[in-house]
Amino acid sequence: MKMTETQFRLIKEQLYKLTSKECFYKHKLEGIDIDQIQSQEDFEKLPFTWKGDLRDAYPLGLAAVPDDEIVRIHSSSGTTGTPVIIPYTAKDVEDWAIMFARCYEMAGITKHDRVQITPGYGLWTAGIGFQLGCERLGAMAIPMGPGNTDKQLQMMMDLGSTVLCATSSYALLLAEEIAKRGIGDKIKLKKGVIGSERWGEKMRQRIANELGVELYDIYGLTEVYGPGIGISCPHACGMHMWDDYIYFEIVDPKTGIPVPDGEIGEIVITTLKKQGAPLIRYRTHDLSRVIPGDCPCGSPYPRIDTILGRTDDMVKVKGVNIFPSQIDAMLSSIPGASSEYQFMLDHMNGKDICTLFVELEAGIDREIMEKIIGETFKAKIGITVNVMPVAIGELPRSEKKSTRVFDNRY
Repeated sequence: MKMTETQFRLIKEQLYKLTSKECFYKHKLEGIDIDQIQSQEDFEKLPFTWKGDLRDAYPLGLAAVPDDEIVRIHSSSGTTGTPVIIPYTAKDVEDWAIMFARCYEMAGITKHDRVQITPGYGLWTAGIGFQLGCERLGAMAIPMGPGNTDKQLQMMMDLGSTVLCATSSYALLLAEEIAKRGIGDKIKLKKGVIGSERWGEKMRQRIANELGVELYDIYGLTEVYGPGIGISCPHACGMHMWDDYIYFEIVDPKTGIPVPDGEIGEIVITTLKKQGAPLIRYRTHDLSRVIPGDCPCGSPYPRIDTILGRTDDMVKVKGVNIFPSQIDAMLSSIPGASSEYQFMLDHMNGKDICTLFVELEAGIDREIMEKIIGETFKAKIGITVNVMPVAIGELPRSEKKSTRVFDNRY
């Protein structure tokens, strides 16, 4: 990805600011002469920032402005280790709202829409981000937050919600409940804005078909504003990234060296305008690729592919690296197999045992599917797996992010 002159200028301005005041990056970049950074190649020699750095800065060590300029803090949704606290200035909040409103506009959402927001509020950036963009756009925000499915559906019907904002897991749960209760004719949804977790094509088709909506992938992470730094367009061929606010690289996860456009690697983000907690070369762990060429929608903003997985999602079994996205793709190729699965890894009698629980559509012969899925898994992914078919709805549904891979070996 070629850095523009404007991006390079903004990055240099950030670097000068961050090394001239007492803050996290003054120490992180100690010994580096900013004047010597004259090109994109020079920039790519700067050290990466990673989540461990941010945890070490707890609670407010990331702040690059005085306390009286911080108007809000958010924290990552991780459940282990020291939390990551991200401070925001008023300008950061405004910039985030501008980006998010732009996401809604890209999806064809207008001020006449009624937007039901189901992601969580509080320290997490999701719910309040969706609401910020909605209010900036001028649409009607319905800030439900997660859970209470009965009330979600009642409000959806009574208020005539036209847009659903959700994780893919909760969107699927709502779609299944609407079908089960036979209330599809009372639902006015037209679009779904889905974020926070990777999801496969089969799951996408189920949600779109059962809700009768157009789906849009939204991208973001708490460390970099939150959701809203990129979104797919109506042509559904990747997500446009707002490169006037962020500069992104795709690097080889092992070597850290940028890969050519079109090749899969880890997304690394540098903020161009963030004040409260700017980030330089932050490793997201998200895997994607730059989609070269112009988008049919005509937008000048560059595209990345939908998130293909995370570097920390991978499990290694019998020498084979397995990503959840591979299992998604494998199941998508098998008629009668649902999008919902759980992949269990156990260690018994000195060897690894792999079990794949898969939901099957009604009326499908389980013994035949067990054989087909097992053979396809072996052929496409490279290891033998015990297939355990179950009925639709038997695997747990989540109001947040779904866990699909369980490694019980250690």
